[in-house]
Amino acid sequence: MTQVATGWLIYRMTNSAWLLGVVGFAGQIPAFFIVPFAGVWVDRWDRLRILKITQTLSMLESFALAVLVFSGHVNVWSITLLTMFQGIVNAVDMPARQTFLIEMVEDRGDLPNAIALNSSMVNSARLIGPTIAGMVISIAGEGACFLIDGCSYLAVIGSLLMMQTSPSPYRARKNVWSELREGFEYVYRFTPVRSILVLLVCLNVFGVPYSVLLPVFASDVLQGGPHTLGFLTGAAGLGALISAITLAMRRTIVGLGKIIAITGVIFGISLMLFGLSRWMWLSLPLMVVTGFTMMQQMSASNTIMQTIVDESKRGRVMSFYTMSFIGVAPFGSLLAGLAAREAGAPRAVIVGGVICMIVAIWFCRQLKAIRSVVRPIYVRLGILPEVVEGIQAASVLTPPQ
Repeated sequence: MTQVATGWLIYRMTNSAWLLGVVGFAGQIPAFFIVPFAGVWVDRWDRLRILKITQTLSMLESFALAVLVFSGHVNVWSITLLTMFQGIVNAVDMPARQTFLIEMVEDRGDLPNAIALNSSMVNSARLIGPTIAGMVISIAGEGACFLIDGCSYLAVIGSLLMMQTSPSPYRARKNVWSELREGFEYVYRFTPVRSILVLLVCLNVFGVPYSVLLPVFASDVLQGGPHTLGFLTGAAGLGALISAITLAMRRTIVGLGKIIAITGVIFGISLMLFGLSRWMWLSLPLMVVTGFTMMQQMSASNTIMQTIVDESKRGRVMSFYTMSFIGVAPFGSLLAGLAAREAGAPRAVIVGGVICMIVAIWFCRQLKAIRSVVRPIYVRLGILPEVVEGIQAASVLTPPQ
């Protein structure tokens, strides 16, 4: 609700696609600088305590936005500063949440389903929230969305306070820069993680920022209002929710690499068609496809990395994962706003879709090398039980030398 309300408020006040990109940039650029260090901190500190702090700060930010709007003192710069503050909080919150999820899952075999179920909850909110936001904005204004969002954090914080987890195992601490370099070298040398992150970076720079331009499509291209924006965002949320549910129903992690590659290509094509569309009846299903394929990539990538990564480096790896979409997103938002100002929002989205499709095809060509590295890890973890059983049988049948 807050994302929709913020975007609509900025566009209503300024009628500028460029400023939409600027505000998106301000909210996401802190992650580019902070997330790598946040990964080191998450590996060191108690993750549950981190989440209690970040969720409380997020609640205060939403209440501050509500106060500014209701008091009539809101302006572009106040929104930008508060959005930047939320970006700083998110830079620490997201890697902490990604790694804390593992602490709540006792059986590693349940990890893919746990990640998918977590995504389904997130995308249920993405489906319901924007739709409600469109109605609330038309009836009570943007301030009501910010107020409702602030109150919703009370349930989150209450849930965290009721949780009891075992303390994280002690890990010897080194210099922060040394640990950061160690994490970067691990990611760079580990082919599966490196390839996935390169794909995610490209998709989130050139493709995902379409969401920043949705107010332009809703108002100028489709000739609608806040309810149109809510429908478009809700359609993407519906696709993402369907995607998360299908992933939650999967019984194995095997094959997710191929899914990442295929959905990457379809994601690019759907963006190209959305940029060409001038009709609501076509744009809505395209948004469903876009949301579906985007979530398939995010969740599948998350699942693979969480499964194969070294436990001692999990926080740092997940910080790079977070950086691949939150950290680089400000550059994508800024680029999308600039491209929309110079060539128009539809052309900006079309070009982004073409680039996404090309990068996804490159990832397809990396699958063979990725499988050669991941397969032994799956065997060791028992994810490929038929291979494990074959090895055990062979060891029994082979006579001692």
